[in-house]
Amino acid sequence: MSPLCLDNLLPDYIKRFEAYIPSKPDPELVKLYGCRQLYRLNNNENPLGPPEAAREAIAEFPAPRAAVYPSGDAYYLRQKLAEKFNMEPDQFLVGNGANEVISFVIKAFCESGDNIITADKTFAVYEWVAEFSGFVASLVPLKNYEFDDQGMLDRIDDRTKILFICNPNNPTGTYWNTGRLRRFMDEINGSKIVVLDEAYFEFVEAEDYPNGLSLTREYPNLVIFRTFSKMYGLAGLRIGYLAGDLSVVDAIRRTCIVYSVNSLAQVAAVAALGADDHIVRTRSMVRQGKEFLKRELSRLGLTFVCHEGNFIMIKLPMSDTLAYRKLMTQGVMVRAMTSFRYPNHIRVTVSEMEAMQAFIDALEKILP
Repeated sequence: MSPLCLDNLLPDYIKRFEAYIPSKPDPELVKLYGCRQLYRLNNNENPLGPPEAAREAIAEFPAPRAAVYPSGDAYYLRQKLAEKFNMEPDQFLVGNGANEVISFVIKAFCESGDNIITADKTFAVYEWVAEFSGFVASLVPLKNYEFDDQGMLDRIDDRTKILFICNPNNPTGTYWNTGRLRRFMDEINGSKIVVLDEAYFEFVEAEDYPNGLSLTREYPNLVIFRTFSKMYGLAGLRIGYLAGDLSVVDAIRRTCIVYSVNSLAQVAAVAALGADDHIVRTRSMVRQGKEFLKRELSRLGLTFVCHEGNFIMIKLPMSDTLAYRKLMTQGVMVRAMTSFRYPNHIRVTVSEMEAMQAFIDALEKILP
């Protein structure tokens, strides 16, 4: 048998790219670290879980339907989204989590030699998808923990196709207000695709936060990302969507992989959309949790970054990876931030008070 010449088959950009290694399942982590229970404060999940209507839809899902392919284009969910946001159903594309819709957009607009622009300290999947697709990701440093609008504009060249803005930004929680976003879009003047990732928009309470979907009527080159993973507690079902001008979404649809979103996820998302009471309860929990954490972290003399979103980033006087391991032995799971280019920082999901107290208690035990 001839030897496999894998090195000759892999493109150079794949050789340079390191695979993301997920953490082990919770039961394995509990055994590994010897803790009795685990507070998941690492992935910005909603500890309240899905809204009641979505829970009922999941419980009533008939098992025989598992043998039937799902709606290939999430027909009923797109109808529901259009009704809720006063848009056309064909202005929406649904994907297997927001990660898939990122891939849809990049594949639709980029070709060899093109680049995308985003921040250096933000949700890393924009950069990853571009790079493992063979395109350049141009990273602009944050300014005062915010996306630098002028820095992004200055980085544009004739091969730039897409600019990705996480609003509010993960992990800093900073955001562009309506005026700042409008000025940026006016400068772009329709020449590039601008993606506004609003994964955490349901958590935002600032009055000057922009309504991205309504702005697509004025700026047809603006594409909005949203997800059911965060506020709606459906992270385990992997479902998100993009929205924009009909002509732009039609172009992106050509790269869309049909049947990638399972039937249970679609049914749960349709049920979740009307759960305004769930949003109110979650926002109240996050507000209370943030107030507690800011007070306790100040007492401990720690620096933190806390703005919009359901998370807070904390600077530690020690390695973040060491802190992660030590906190795990106390049953508290956080996100080490070196991979976000924030060494010695951790990101903590704001959760219910029991989990917040457990985190502070564990943190006090490990601080030098």
